[in-house]
Amino acid sequence: MNEYDRRTPRDLERALAREVSLPTRMRYVAVGLAGLCAAALIALLWATEPRPLPGRTQAAFAGLIAVGLAWAALAARTLAARRPLFARDRVLAARLALAATALTTAVGTAVAAVRAAGPVVPATALAGGALVAAAAVLLARARRHRSELLRRRDELHAGTADGGRTGPAA
Repeated sequence: MNEYDRRTPRDLERALAREVSLPTRMRYVAVGLAGLCAAALIALLWATEPRPLPGRTQAAFAGLIAVGLAWAALAARTLAARRPLFARDRVLAARLALAATALTTAVGTAVAAVRAAGPVVPATALAGGALVAAAAVLLARARRHRSELLRRRDELHAGTADGGRTGPAA
């Protein structure tokens, strides 16, 4: 028996209320604004450089702008849906975090390997690897949570003869 098997309708109402609550929505607003501001700041720095930047720097700036815009797009999509924030949103956010972290780790380690010697390269790879592992754990947890909710939904639909509808119209 897991936590979902013991939930009462009142517990489910409280869980749903948390999903549509103002603090939850405000976290998405903060994520969207942070991504958008970061992307705008980097674009502004790039645009105001007096001389053309080296190709690697331009690629890094473009990548950072893309990551910021991706977070802003995720927040906008989630907030525009005007529905409860479901587990699917957590999976999307975890995928974005894993992709951005893995890309940053790969690029950072490659740059360290080209420019630095000694313990800098393994330290960069180790720190990045820890962040990638943390992002992977968050993705696994989000997927497991979503799978559990889908399983529970299917059980609830299978438990009623009318496919989950209640009331006189059922």
